Amino acid sequence: MTRPLLDQARIHPAALAQIGSYHTDLIAEVEAAVAANKVVVVGMGLNPFPAKARKILDGQGTPYKYLSYGNYFSQWRPRLALKLWSGWATFPLIFVNGTLIGGATDLQKLIASGEFARLLG
Repeated sequence: MTRPLLDQARIHPAALAQIGSYHTDLIAEVEAAVAANKVVVVGMGLNPFPAKARKILDGQGTPYKYLSYGNYFSQWRPRLALKLWSGWATFPLIFVNGTLIGGATDLQKLIASGEFARLLG
């Protein structure tokens, strides 16, 4: 399924330039971590779900890279760039071998079904 995106032809060039450069350094940092690690968890402080995901992975003995960006009171704009880039609206964003699998609940489901082990290879 493809998510709907506003056609670029309907975006003014000045706005398109802003969209294209919105926190690209942060997106590049996450992309580099995803390329260099089998499992990456992108989270934020004060949100219990990134901590839950990390606890699940620790319980599985699965090594992972954790990236944290602010909390509910700070760095919401950089986190927004990650949401727009990934299409995932909440934190954490969990990547396994380069693929976004969702959040903590999705991780639990994949582990329970055996799919997580298959994704890890």
